[in-house]
Amino acid sequence: MTMKAQPRGAKQLAAFMPDIIEKALIDRGISEAVLISDWAAIVGERVAGYARPIQLQWPPRAPRRSPDTPTAGATLVLRVEGAFALEAQHCAANIIARINGRLGWRCIERIAFRQGPLPAPAMKRAGPPPPTLEAEAEARRAAEAVVDADLRTALARLGARAIDRSAAQTRGLAWEG
Repeated sequence: MTMKAQPRGAKQLAAFMPDIIEKALIDRGISEAVLISDWAAIVGERVAGYARPIQLQWPPRAPRRSPDTPTAGATLVLRVEGAFALEAQHCAANIIARINGRLGWRCIERIAFRQGPLPAPAMKRAGPPPPTLEAEAEARRAAEAVVDADLRTALARLGARAIDRSAAQTRGLAWEG
């Protein structure tokens, strides 16, 4: 009887995230994670900038009379910036059509709006500062023996960042990225 060896060591955090995210979304009634992850792609950047899904409210299950009787769709609750509320109401049919088209079934039947502030979008972290002119010059000198021009340029850029990072670490000012 042979047993497969279990992988040892730490697992990547990403391996746990789908279950954690799914549980959090289901607690809020959002069984379709794509509504959160692809919101801007589904409704467009303009609408996504002023409205975000916060909950899906499903109607109570009623007994179906026949297989041809469709089930009622859900109500999508959106948090909407106050100034955008009226425009969002006018866009509701379009938003519903785009969501249902993306999901591939008639999931959303209506939209309810809750006015309130939206959380600020996450700030993108600034990248490292550009290398100094001295570091660029030193890196170009070090890479000048490389024959291929594209490779020489790439090595000079990499070298300039490495030189600057090394100098910053020496001074105790290392950029952490």
